[in-house]
Amino acid sequence: MKDATPRATLLSEYRPFSHLIDAVELDFRLAPNATRVRSRIAFRPNPAGEGGPLRLDGEGLTLISARIDGKDVAPRILPGGLVCEVPDGPFTWEAEVEIDPASNTALEGLYMSNGMYCTQCEAEGFRKITYYPDRPDVMAPFTVRIESDLPVLLSNGNPASREGGVAEWHDPHPKPAYLFALVAGDLVAHEDAFTTMEGREVALAVWVRPGDEGKCAYAMDALIRSMRWDETEYGRPYDLDVFNIVAVDDFNMGAMENKGLNIFNSRYVLASPETATDGDYGRIEAIVAHEYFHNWTGNRITCRDWFQLCLKEGLTVFRDQQFTGDMRSPAVKRIEDAHLLRGRQFREDNGPLAHPVRPESYVEINNFYTATVYEKGAELIGMLRRLVGPDAYRRALDLYFERHDGEACTIEDWLAVFEDATGRDLAQFKRWYSQAGTPRLAVETARDGNALAVTFRQSTPPTPGQPEKRPVVLPVALGAIGPDGTELMPTRVIEVTEAEQTERFDLPEGAVLSILRDFSAPVILTREQSAQDRALLLAHDTDPFNKWEAGRTLAKDALVAMITDDRAPDTAYLDALAPVLGDETLDPAFRALVLAIPSDDDLAQTLASAGTTPDPQRIDRARHALIGALAKHLEEQLSGLYDAMRIDGPYSPDAGDAGRRSLRNAALLLLSHRDEGARADAQFEAADNMTDELAALTTLLRIDRADESVARFHDRWRDDRLVIDKWFSVQVMHAPGPKAADVAARLTEHPAFDWKNPNRFRAVMGALGANHAGFHAEGGTAYDLLADWLVRLDPVNPQTTARMTTLFETWPRYDADRQALMRAALERIGNAPGLSRDTSEMVSRMLG
Repeated sequence: MKDATPRATLLSEYRPFSHLIDAVELDFRLAPNATRVRSRIAFRPNPAGEGGPLRLDGEGLTLISARIDGKDVAPRILPGGLVCEVPDGPFTWEAEVEIDPASNTALEGLYMSNGMYCTQCEAEGFRKITYYPDRPDVMAPFTVRIESDLPVLLSNGNPASREGGVAEWHDPHPKPAYLFALVAGDLVAHEDAFTTMEGREVALAVWVRPGDEGKCAYAMDALIRSMRWDETEYGRPYDLDVFNIVAVDDFNMGAMENKGLNIFNSRYVLASPETATDGDYGRIEAIVAHEYFHNWTGNRITCRDWFQLCLKEGLTVFRDQQFTGDMRSPAVKRIEDAHLLRGRQFREDNGPLAHPVRPESYVEINNFYTATVYEKGAELIGMLRRLVGPDAYRRALDLYFERHDGEACTIEDWLAVFEDATGRDLAQFKRWYSQAGTPRLAVETARDGNALAVTFRQSTPPTPGQPEKRPVVLPVALGAIGPDGTELMPTRVIEVTEAEQTERFDLPEGAVLSILRDFSAPVILTREQSAQDRALLLAHDTDPFNKWEAGRTLAKDALVAMITDDRAPDTAYLDALAPVLGDETLDPAFRALVLAIPSDDDLAQTLASAGTTPDPQRIDRARHALIGALAKHLEEQLSGLYDAMRIDGPYSPDAGDAGRRSLRNAALLLLSHRDEGARADAQFEAADNMTDELAALTTLLRIDRADESVARFHDRWRDDRLVIDKWFSVQVMHAPGPKAADVAARLTEHPAFDWKNPNRFRAVMGALGANHAGFHAEGGTAYDLLADWLVRLDPVNPQTTARMTTLFETWPRYDADRQALMRAALERIGNAPGLSRDTSEMVSRMLG
């Protein structure tokens, strides 16, 4: 592979910018291939800066003119920006540039999506709009003028005026350039209003293309609930006169929190019962909340530099997790979050892409929008709250908002607030931010007289660049259940701070410990425990997470034995499920989670962690065998659940109905192995909502009986772009392993496959990577197909390409033949002519 990786940016080299900005004025004259952007920026020297000439970032700009205090200047244009000599005191910089939004296929900066102008400036996209210090610690109020014949012209802040083809917007709150937004297009609004806790009226609007206005109600409802929840739980009222959301079809990410003008991927706004699943509704609720909560944790208080990205993202993810738990089920939400963390972030931690929550270097910051920064970053907030308690957490957050409003902050600022509010020393806790890797927590028990001695041993394996690890603070929540199923010890939290630490508990013989309740720390727990004890916890544990975890562990033990020793399915596991599934006091959504068996990738990670090379085909066969055994063993009960969970009234996305559908459709999948898909065929025909229709189609695909249904689904939904994304995805994701690459290749030739649209590309290639047996089928056909498409996509959209390369990140866990094939695919990508910085860095890190 060629060595062309650019020099890394280092946390240790951070220096304040040379100048401060008092005000920014931007004037846009929109034209598809020749948009003119005029900037007028009031600079003054930064007392904390290093002085020298003015250095501004800029990419892909044609400079028309530049002036300082009204006089023409000739700055020196460099790769990535310009340099200009400036006065020693305050001055006004003016520049005019020309850009080409229609040709901006990277979807960063100002670009066009089906005739709509829109922006994406995080992390470093503003430099593609005009010359500017494009860094988060430079904050200023913006005034924006937009000139166009399009009917809707939006930007950040409050509307200042609208006259003919010109609109002006003013944002009084200082913000960094990454929060700038502009949208112009032929759009319609779904409108509402909100009255803040201070009594101010806020105009709300969700802007969409004509024809989509009937799919906005849920996003608006989620926004209003988010605004009220942030006031109630965090005391944070909204601070502008308007709040706008815009749905955009071509978008690299899920959504963006631009001040007062949130830009969303359409899939996270548009929903109707006929076209969106319960999962879609849940994601819309969570992402609307997440972007709104950024108004305070990200916008009003932002990050000093991109190394502090977890400061805004980890905190805001934690806040949206709290919100979703309050709106739905805290127990189910916690299980889902832990499952996501283990599936995505633990994999990242245990591979070549491992990095700390706050990294110390990067080549391309877009590559650090990772599960480690987001999900593990949120876990750190949750641990901190658990350590200090809810009341002290709220006091610390109040102090954080009071002390740092309008500032760009660091992790040190964040932790100092907690130390000042609670009196705790968080020096050791800070290691969580600087050490990569997932800690292992080994637990051993022994009788010590009348007490039970519990020894905790923590360790973290080496990760790239970090061979040695130091102990971190682990809040370990634990309780105990007696042999008769009664709770002997309610939950208590032990702070494990040493490499080895022993605690003693007054517990009788036969007590079964329930350790790491509520998944109180993001660790891998190892302990010797019998199947009988796990069955006891599955039946009687009062902690929902550990109740679920006991069943999951029983399933994994059974599957590992089937994979490695060719054993028959463990009847003890099958028997243990029946009483839980029949317990009507339990949330149906929880019972659906208990019924779901571990994924192929989860099992591969488990085997690799135990020193066994995973065989994707053996894993796939074992899972199918266990599914068949479950279906046979529980057929009567599953049939009863399928009938009992039926909902005869109109569709509602609320948590209660969604939980019933999730359990019913989990039963449907298992029953299809007994009735050859008869129920799934009937459900597909009768479904009046996308949740049930897609579940039936998925079930038929998984038993390889879906050809006619696939065609009918396409004919029914051919004109709905988001539903057709689903159509592409389910065919690849649920194709039998040996067929998956061929199915994906065939679908790339379909007339509706628009490979330049990130949603459509991910629907096929992302689904191929998610089909574990298919992606890792012998011969490497899927590896080659993905590599071919990533080489093609990189010149068009580097950001999406780089993120999709992570489908190869687990290559070291497999056998020598698969490793060689995946390395060859990565090397071919890495040797592609003109490879982007984004993709080059990812490939280099994976190959080492």
